[in-house]
Amino acid sequence: MGTTLRVLQVTARFFPDMGGTETHVYETTQRLNRSTDITVEILTTDQSGKLPRKEVVAGTAVHRVAAWPRDRDYYLAPAVAAVIGRGGYDLIHCQGIHNLVPPLAMTAATLRGVPYLVSPHTGGHSSQVRNTVRRTQWRLLGPLMRRARRVICVAEFESQMFMQQAGVAADRISVVPNGVSIAPLGDEAGLGPVEPLVVCVGRLEKYKGQRHLVRALPHLIELVPDVRLMLVGKGPDEEELRLLAHRLGVADRVQLTSIPPADRQAMSDCLARAGVVALLSDYEAHPVAVMEAIALGRPVVVAPTAGLGELASAGLAQSVADPTDPAIVAKALSAHLSRGSGDLPSSLMPTPDLSALPTWDGCAQALARIYRESV
Repeated sequence: MGTTLRVLQVTARFFPDMGGTETHVYETTQRLNRSTDITVEILTTDQSGKLPRKEVVAGTAVHRVAAWPRDRDYYLAPAVAAVIGRGGYDLIHCQGIHNLVPPLAMTAATLRGVPYLVSPHTGGHSSQVRNTVRRTQWRLLGPLMRRARRVICVAEFESQMFMQQAGVAADRISVVPNGVSIAPLGDEAGLGPVEPLVVCVGRLEKYKGQRHLVRALPHLIELVPDVRLMLVGKGPDEEELRLLAHRLGVADRVQLTSIPPADRQAMSDCLARAGVVALLSDYEAHPVAVMEAIALGRPVVVAPTAGLGELASAGLAQSVADPTDPAIVAKALSAHLSRGSGDLPSSLMPTPDLSALPTWDGCAQALARIYRESV
């Protein structure tokens, strides 16, 4: 290894795709590249065949290789092995483990004698079959994960899961939460009162739980007559969500929109307008948008699952006992909307110590330490 540590972060998806892993990679790589002794590049895939093969994003070199099949999320990208083989990297960092790209990267690194790290970034799936086989998937990945110099989890429950299901030793696991990056509020957000608006940020997929919010809306209107729902994201469930809103007679109250993933200003402004931010997902590890909402002082209502439940247990959010019950969801949301944001009951407005929230700077610094210790 020379004086500069050359690191390749391998991620199956990156901007312009939107998601928590993509945001994590974007935020950490630009900060790591400010180090004097570390240079980080990104290797990702392009299923569309339309994106640049190489470009620089926020000061980080991004390499893209083709992936197949183009209409599935379990795709393979054979060129990943070739890039690792000829790149001369000192360390490989696999970001995510959900498809065939990370195991290929780990195998290629092993064959080349290059040390590697793994950040699982676990998530849910709309297919119950796929969710059912997750335990088997982690067990099969066990040998590769146990060879990693470090498995870097974003939450405590995730670290326990990989110790138990993949056999990773406790001393090989680190917990480094996602950070929070809040842009200064724009002129449109201002400092005025928030709106009777429920905001949900996330890919539009069944397991993300946007349907629960749409189904709760008729009940919520009875409690808060001028309430509206904004779903921020794209995905395969978009048309079904529109049809559901029409069937329930609330289409005029539901706005489906999206924000470019790198536009943190627009995301901050959107969250700042919300009377309450909600995420009723079946599974989240450490959701970035929820953390941003908490940092902005917005009340957050979540499902009592995985990383969301962990946030609720820490007093950072309010969980609902049954996210599939429209009346229960409506009651939980209405408590944050029925009065002005400055007049909410203290028991329903978590007041966390914002100085204790993780930051992207801290996340990048923790990764830098792990990088230096791993070579």
